[in-house]
Amino acid sequence: MVNVKMVNKALLLLLACALCACQQKSKMLFGHQDDVVYGSDWQRLSDSTYADTRSCIHDLTGQWPDLIGFDIGGIELNHSRNLDSVPFSRMIEECARQFERGGKVTLSWHARNPLTGGNSWDTTPCLAQIIDPDTDVHDTMQVWVERAAAFVAQIAALQKQPDQLIVRLWHEQSGNWFWWGREAGSADDYIALWRWTRNYMNLVGVKALYAYSPDKLTLYEDTPEGAYRETAEWYPGDEYVDIIGTDCYHHGGAEGTEDYLYRAHRQLDAAARLAKEHGKRLALTETGCEALRCPNWYTTVLLPLLREYPDIEYVLVWRNAWDIPTHYFLPQSNTAEAEDFKQFLKQL
Repeated sequence: MVNVKMVNKALLLLLACALCACQQKSKMLFGHQDDVVYGSDWQRLSDSTYADTRSCIHDLTGQWPDLIGFDIGGIELNHSRNLDSVPFSRMIEECARQFERGGKVTLSWHARNPLTGGNSWDTTPCLAQIIDPDTDVHDTMQVWVERAAAFVAQIAALQKQPDQLIVRLWHEQSGNWFWWGREAGSADDYIALWRWTRNYMNLVGVKALYAYSPDKLTLYEDTPEGAYRETAEWYPGDEYVDIIGTDCYHHGGAEGTEDYLYRAHRQLDAAARLAKEHGKRLALTETGCEALRCPNWYTTVLLPLLREYPDIEYVLVWRNAWDIPTHYFLPQSNTAEAEDFKQFLKQL
């Protein structure tokens, strides 16, 4: 005889487990670049150790960020600070605190041009020379990769849980503003640089997830197939990549909304298709609307976009510069945009 109560209990338990799994899957992480080292009206950029941590997101919401982004540009030259004046010692300290809280960190690398010594935006072509082992530029890059890997290994060793660190190598290569961009060399050259960097990270024991993140997709025809073709052609390969994402910014205020959403859909569609085909995770690796010139941007533009891509695991917005009044991507405190952001986080 069937015990109805037992069956009902079992069904309720299965339903609860399914609901829990669904809730866990739908949790999308939100991150902010340099969130704990400076904000629009404050900065902690001294070399001294702070007894506590301050955070842009915490100031607005009382919650610590799910994800913090940092950039290691400058480590290749043995600088003590990165290109945005963040001491590397502070970065290590704040990564340790973020991991202790159970949060995640994503690292990018705006390396200098190894041929000219110019910054990342010096687009003097050098990719072919970098991957040629018989050139001085290759030797320079070897030293730089070693220094970057040694630093990333220090941060990776601080993780308290698996997969707390994401390393985003050679990002936005589909644009033409970095020396590793699509006009600086071939897809094969780019992939060789990517694999070389990742292999050296493996060699020194870095335990991390690695993200591939193109930006504008304009190399081929302006169609979904063209966008996908470009994303796939420069893909470094399954054994090198864990996360496939894209970078896409909103320009032009409210009037630029249509253009932003058009580009975001093109790029996310291509990234999502490639991620699904290769069994990789999906992310919106950089986005934002500078100075939030589009009213209620978080709830009226970004949130609806994210809901169209439920497989996105995280989204990162750019920094709030302490020394550039109009360069911020999180709202200022006590503004209507701050309330909009709080509502966004509640609904994310």
